[in-house]
Amino acid sequence: MIRSMTAFGTAKAETDHGTLAIEIRSVNSRFLDLNFRLPEDLRMVESPLRDMLSREIARGKVDVRANYVRKLTAGAASVDTEALQRISELLKTVREVLPDVPAPRLNELLADASGGAGLDPEVWTAMAVEAGGRALADLQATREREGLRLAEIMKDCAREMSRIVQEVENALPAVLEDHQQKLAQRLKDALLAASPDGFAMISGEELSARIAQETSLFSLRIDVAEELARLRSHIEELGHILAGNATAKIPAPARKSGSAGKRLDFLFQEMKREANTLGSKAGALSMTRAAIDLKLLIEQMREQAQNIE
Repeated sequence: MIRSMTAFGTAKAETDHGTLAIEIRSVNSRFLDLNFRLPEDLRMVESPLRDMLSREIARGKVDVRANYVRKLTAGAASVDTEALQRISELLKTVREVLPDVPAPRLNELLADASGGAGLDPEVWTAMAVEAGGRALADLQATREREGLRLAEIMKDCAREMSRIVQEVENALPAVLEDHQQKLAQRLKDALLAASPDGFAMISGEELSARIAQETSLFSLRIDVAEELARLRSHIEELGHILAGNATAKIPAPARKSGSAGKRLDFLFQEMKREANTLGSKAGALSMTRAAIDLKLLIEQMREQAQNIE
């Protein structure tokens, strides 16, 4: 499955202990880069979330945010007013130096003033795994939808490439014939320039042989059959990758090291090499233009592939 590296997913988990919300954002990157922005009370959930994301995501810069709200318990109704007063005085003292310091949230005040314990690691880790799993599913669904759109753009480019390759192949006989006619005319002009009786000094068979020899050398120089065949092969392989078939039989651990984005990047390098060779062998302006058009299409696909996982 082709996936984009740019997406967003979010989900919540609610229990009698409170609500935990997780947001996952991802953008393109050469490697997997996980960043967690968690409240200190939730640091214990980073490890299971990291394991979950690492199993499902191969590449991309991924930011994970989590927020929670604890539900007030019956015990929270009875608070230590003296503790609240101390907190108030402490906040006032701090604001004399740092006026912009925000006030603590109500659930934090109640937890501190009532002597409440910290978060139960087992309960809140389970909530984080639940919310994280649904947020990841949301993220992956978005990545797949965007991946399909990118794949369609590349398929359009591949179809245009196939058309250009076919045109070049069809034009080769005409290019050779045109070169043969021009070569024959140049030889005749050269003979006439050397001597008005130049044709009397060379037989028709010799002239034909010379033209045939030069044409044969020219045909070898502009022979692009191998380049066209390899371009066709690369276009076919591109179709397999975009269809998700290229890695279908590869085990999951190995599939990560050979992600679709990296395979596409390598494939476009090979395509560009063949297009460059085609341009260097161009025996006509039409072939030069075809090589340029091919390189433009390859570059368009390469830019799209930069966002493929």
